[in-house]
Amino acid sequence: MYKFGSLLVNLIISLALAQSIWAGNTATRWVNQAFDAVRATNTSTPRAGRVYAMTTVGMYDAVNGIDQAAGNSTREQALVPFSAAPSSGNRNAAAAAAAHAILLALIPARQAQLDAALAAELAPLDDSDGSVTLGRNWGRYVGEQVVAIRSNDETAVAETQPGGMGPGVFPRPFANAQFRNMQPFGVSTIAPYISMGPPALSSEQYAIDLNEVKTLGSSTDNNPERANIARHWLAEANTVRETGLWLKASLNIVEDQGTVESLSDTARLFALLGMATADTVAVSWNSKFHYQFWRPGDAIRGAGTDQNPMTESDANWLPRGATAASCPFPFNCFGGTPEHTSGTSTFAGASAEVLAGFYCTDHIAFSFVGENGTTRSYRGFKSAAKEAGRSRIYGGIHFEFSNVAGREAGKSLGKEIMRTRLKAPGYCH
Repeated sequence: MYKFGSLLVNLIISLALAQSIWAGNTATRWVNQAFDAVRATNTSTPRAGRVYAMTTVGMYDAVNGIDQAAGNSTREQALVPFSAAPSSGNRNAAAAAAAHAILLALIPARQAQLDAALAAELAPLDDSDGSVTLGRNWGRYVGEQVVAIRSNDETAVAETQPGGMGPGVFPRPFANAQFRNMQPFGVSTIAPYISMGPPALSSEQYAIDLNEVKTLGSSTDNNPERANIARHWLAEANTVRETGLWLKASLNIVEDQGTVESLSDTARLFALLGMATADTVAVSWNSKFHYQFWRPGDAIRGAGTDQNPMTESDANWLPRGATAASCPFPFNCFGGTPEHTSGTSTFAGASAEVLAGFYCTDHIAFSFVGENGTTRSYRGFKSAAKEAGRSRIYGGIHFEFSNVAGREAGKSLGKEIMRTRLKAPGYCH
């Protein structure tokens, strides 16, 4: 009797652990799995955006397919037709299996962790009626289809733009330049959102913005608030990357707003965010490649060559957080991609627009912990987006004109996605 009681207690504990590995629901747990995979493999910013888009779209299509088959949804699929979806399939199993299949294909080095996470997700589910098996099989199929559909999206072949020469030109190689051609997830074309370009080197606007970042983003600036903002929105090596920060913030938002009570709604929101972020990668990277504009560090040190009487060179200038020892030639701390436009600003504009559209209001307070351990709070999505963009000026790594152009492009793209994708009649969002 004692032995049986002990086994029963252990079984109950095991099931409880399986159910409480993370807070939230299946969708949020697998967003966290995507984060862990990106961190562990040091996935690049643009590639991480693609990973998040594929993972969240796969979960949405797996869940919505079953909802459609059961007559509980009229929302469109993102990528995979729902005609083969089982009406009695378990949606949690489907979402987990889809995310597992996608992440395993994209980041196979994480197989052990992904297999364990899938086993933990499925363990508490009752398959006595076969619904879990149906859901898992459907989800795996959806995941495999997402991988197949996106296999020729112009990102597979690595491309590096060589560094240029002369005033106004980004002097270092631009790796992962192929993401400028990534086929969109959510918009019909990125063409309307490509920037018209930075201001002329000789212009007053250029001088104003250069002198601003020269002061506010300098390594000698001791303002604690600017330092905190710059640090909060920084997500470099072995983090979720800048393409993951708004998804990370949204983990808190869906908990606070009770969205996690609906797997369908949670999966849909993250799919919209994933699509918007990936598409803004293509928008920003396209402009970066086309204009190949120099970053503030190069511009401030090279101001004597810009033919602008309102700028003055400083051969020793460094961005916030950099030192002469940490920023040796060729000054990689000045930025690894061309200046225009700011990717962080573009991601922020799109994500804020998606969140405001989904919740039918911008006035939702939230906070989140950045990848560097900082915590910041906001009164709404768009105020957070403005801060995210300004963080790049405070960090000494972007001009204000690139922030504004990026954020506006992202806002417009986010509006198109909310107007045209994954909609249903009768819903504000």
